[in-house]
Amino acid sequence: MKLNNQWVRLSPPRILVLGFAGIILLGTLLLMLPVSSRSGDSLPFIDALFTATSAVCVTGLVVVDTGTHFSVLGQVIIAILIQIGGLGFMTMSTLVAIAFKRRISLRERLILQEAMNQNTMEGIVRLIRKVVAYSLILEAICGTLFAIRWSFDMPVGQAIYYGYWHAISMFNNAGFDMFGEFRSLTGYVHDPLVNFTAMFLIVAGGIGFVVLSDLVDYHKTRKLSLHSKVVLLTTGLLIGFGALVIFVFEYSNPQTLGSLNWGGKILGSFFQSVTPRTAGANTLDIAGLRQATQFFIIILMFIGASPGSTGGGIKTTTFMIMVGAVIAMMRGREDIVFFRYRLEQERIFKALTITLLALLLIIAVTMLLTMTEDSGFLMILFETTSAFSTVGLSMGLTLKLTTFGKLMICFMMFAGRLGPITLAYALGQKKGKELYKYPEGKMIIG
Repeated sequence: MKLNNQWVRLSPPRILVLGFAGIILLGTLLLMLPVSSRSGDSLPFIDALFTATSAVCVTGLVVVDTGTHFSVLGQVIIAILIQIGGLGFMTMSTLVAIAFKRRISLRERLILQEAMNQNTMEGIVRLIRKVVAYSLILEAICGTLFAIRWSFDMPVGQAIYYGYWHAISMFNNAGFDMFGEFRSLTGYVHDPLVNFTAMFLIVAGGIGFVVLSDLVDYHKTRKLSLHSKVVLLTTGLLIGFGALVIFVFEYSNPQTLGSLNWGGKILGSFFQSVTPRTAGANTLDIAGLRQATQFFIIILMFIGASPGSTGGGIKTTTFMIMVGAVIAMMRGREDIVFFRYRLEQERIFKALTITLLALLLIIAVTMLLTMTEDSGFLMILFETTSAFSTVGLSMGLTLKLTTFGKLMICFMMFAGRLGPITLAYALGQKKGKELYKYPEGKMIIG
């Protein structure tokens, strides 16, 4: 009874941390089972932990090849971990509660509010129903498209299995693939159906369920929320600008776009601009990209997806608030205004906190890994940012990581999936009201 009381007193951030950690541990144990590997040998604990963390945190970094190492059971376990990690364990538990017609308590609604990164509990259970419905519908439709396309390259049964498995991976921005030899989708760089279907899934999973709900209901409401407008605008600008930069930088690179025709160049540029939204799949060789392109992708990965989505990063809205703050300061204005709406100071402080915590975490871990890993600085920075933003792209460092390196990357994936503020709240003390204020001081800045 005492343990139950302690559990009840846990704050929502701590419950989320413990919940995700519990699922990762369970996934680790399942992936260590001999029946989970094709060879029948048990996967070492550190590799199983890394794979389970990558799946639950929907990242896609792997130390063993998913398509060749794991049995069908192991691959199904990974797909389930991806689905639970992408939608959130609280979403899945709420779905079970709804199925059994159990009432969702106030405390569970508070946890859902924290998990979905919402400002209010109003309509949170209705949102969860929509989250599950949209996810299953989109995965089913796009999985069918994948299956039809791949039925020309492999047996029909395998094509169906691959189609739905990769639809789950893409929608949840996980980046896992089963084509073997860590190839991802490089064999389909010219294929419009595979490219557009994968990009649609990545963007749909990355813009957030609130935005998806707004878009679905648009025919009734004829309006979009401020959040949805900012997310869609930022996502569109980042994808368009990113594709242009990658096209220009890689146009003549024989290891990437240089050997492709115009159609392949355009598809490759757009796909590689979309995938840093935290998807992790790739149609171009990441290690073969020019350093300027690799560094640019690091920036895109750092920004990441949008709030309430299956992706990571500091989020598109945080990035836009920071840009808005710079523009407002340059214009001599006090307020940040988007679409004729003024943002409250709390949002600006939160965006600044998230950005600074993320930068400090990436810098600290990158510095540590430069002392333990035998690789170049850019490769380590790329891997660390990819892990924190739950992207899954790699320049080839993942397979060479030391045990310490694997543990640090696991920590970064975990911190990135939960978010630096949620993790800070979980590890810190409860927020308290300020009983008094200090006198205002003046500082010189700039």
